[in-house]
Amino acid sequence: MAGALASTAAWADQPGADWKVTKDQAEATLKGAGYTQITKIEADDGHWEGEGMKADGKQYEFQVDPHDGKIIKDELDH
Repeated sequence: MAGALASTAAWADQPGADWKVTKDQAEATLKGAGYTQITKIEADDGHWEGEGMKADGKQYEFQVDPHDGKIIKDELDH
């Protein structure tokens, strides 16, 4: 049973087959929005999620919609 739960959790953190936006495309969108460095990006809870730095030198958290590529979260990382 534990193995089944582990494999389900691992599957949940993989890009969906219907995702139109690749990790590279999400990174390009973020760089176009002012991110100078992406320190982490992964598939999580149905979207691309991660952290990066902007030109102001501060760390931000982001989420990118995997279907249309829009940034749906862009906040200072506290």
